[in-house]
Amino acid sequence: MISSKEKNKKGRQRIILHIDMDYFFAQIEERENPHFKGKPLIVGADPREGRGRGVVSACNYEARKYGIKSGMAISRSYKLCPHGVFLPVNMQLYKKVSESIFSIVREFSSEIESVALDEAYADLTRRVKNFKEAKQLAEKIKRKIREKERLTCSVGISVNKMMAKIACELAKPDGIRVITSSQIFPVIDDMGVEAVPGIGPKTKEVLAEKLKKKNPRIKDGKLFSKKKLVELFGKRGEEFYEKFRGRDKSPVVTERKAKSVGKEYTFQEDTKKAETIIKVFKKLVSEVYKETKKRKIKGVTVICRYEDFETHTKQTTFEPQTYSKDFLLKKGMNLLLKFLAGSNKKIRLVGFRVMIK
Repeated sequence: MISSKEKNKKGRQRIILHIDMDYFFAQIEERENPHFKGKPLIVGADPREGRGRGVVSACNYEARKYGIKSGMAISRSYKLCPHGVFLPVNMQLYKKVSESIFSIVREFSSEIESVALDEAYADLTRRVKNFKEAKQLAEKIKRKIREKERLTCSVGISVNKMMAKIACELAKPDGIRVITSSQIFPVIDDMGVEAVPGIGPKTKEVLAEKLKKKNPRIKDGKLFSKKKLVELFGKRGEEFYEKFRGRDKSPVVTERKAKSVGKEYTFQEDTKKAETIIKVFKKLVSEVYKETKKRKIKGVTVICRYEDFETHTKQTTFEPQTYSKDFLLKKGMNLLLKFLAGSNKKIRLVGFRVMIK
């Protein structure tokens, strides 16, 4: 039976599509340089310059065979695959291709929510009658992207955003996967809880401890009452309760204003020198202020990544308000100083972010 949360206001079953370009940055580089096809290709900082301080932005499937993945330290990826092709990020090109792809998707649905350069949701509820038609539409989108941009993508279709995203992951690479309401539990029950959007390593660790299971499944998550999940995770607990049951009422948001603005800096060498860290931090605060000074903010966050790649954040919130640069710096410094005083580890990266009202 379809939950009312999987229906729109008129009572029709929702049909949500999730599209994700296959290894986007790296695939574009393969298209631009066909001789790279079949070779492990990594997009990111040059591992032989600046002592390999950056991270992997993207890599193709050949590189993944060596254990390389997005977000990994570029120096680590070089150790795993020194003979790989390492290319710099060409963001201007990637953005241009992204705009072209989303213009294609908008030809088939006006209700589009872009969540990244290579990823978007589309609400097809008013565009198609059923999942069969939705799949046919997805085939047209894939075909047109392949013809115009010579790139492949994967598409997931289901009754809500969470299930559409899961379907898309199962369709990779270059496939289409449909998950109807009756197929939800057979598909997700035995998946790890980390398949649920919003559940990361720390949340999984808490669930594993409470369940006394090293790798809890989604069906295990259904053993928790809503009250218990709220007790453990606050408001997010209510969302987890629903998502463990394959339910997700979040709408496709066609116009999304930035909810936060931030800047980060990776040091050329890990450092404990307070004056060095503070100097960089003040510059980050100044850059964020220039972008947001005419908007109201409701909080600030400071990010700190240590030499062992462990990353922590500290946050403070307040009533939405306009602000001065000095106010922003004071709020941020209060959090940064807690990092500097609270650990003897060297710092690899520092970041600053404001939450927009």
